[in-house]
Amino acid sequence: MQHPLILASSSPFRQSLLQKFNLPFDSFSPDIDETALPEETPTQLVKRLSELKARAAVQHYTQDTQGLVIGSDQVAVFEQQILGKPHNKENAIKQLSLFSGNTVTFLTGLCVYDIQNNKTKTLVEPFNVTFRTLSLAQISAYCDAEQPYSCAGSFKSEGLGICLFEKLSGDDPNSLVGLPLIKLSQLLTEFGVDVLSNQD
Repeated sequence: MQHPLILASSSPFRQSLLQKFNLPFDSFSPDIDETALPEETPTQLVKRLSELKARAAVQHYTQDTQGLVIGSDQVAVFEQQILGKPHNKENAIKQLSLFSGNTVTFLTGLCVYDIQNNKTKTLVEPFNVTFRTLSLAQISAYCDAEQPYSCAGSFKSEGLGICLFEKLSGDDPNSLVGLPLIKLSQLLTEFGVDVLSNQD
């Protein structure tokens, strides 16, 4: 494969998702400021941050590196408000109590950056999660069991968090975990990398 893949993330969840493609990849941790700009919409934010993360590769790789860098960023949005990571149990309980019986939209920004040609393609993939009506006892028990304090929205959908939901709707369930693989496969094809043809 002439364009090695580089994942701009140290997230074990994103790394395990990318492994589904069965292609070798390198990874690094992009160090960027994730603060939203004044008046920035959630869609604009994830688009900008996923591109910034991908472009951070220039600090780790030279300009003549043949590589396609994958950057991704995700926010949970509820009633037009961006929901950050809860960081502790008290905040997680607040978030999950708000979500009870409601629908939360996850927006995942995805960027593929060709280092050598300095070209990017970026998109935003939405995914909706409708929560069951949850009691405080259920929410508290969930928080103790999974401690989802570093996850946007206070849950891990790939784990016990699945029990919080009534239904999921979107094009790609992988996007909820942080990397929309269907769209990623399409973007890589646009850069000349067909995932299926590279299975050797």
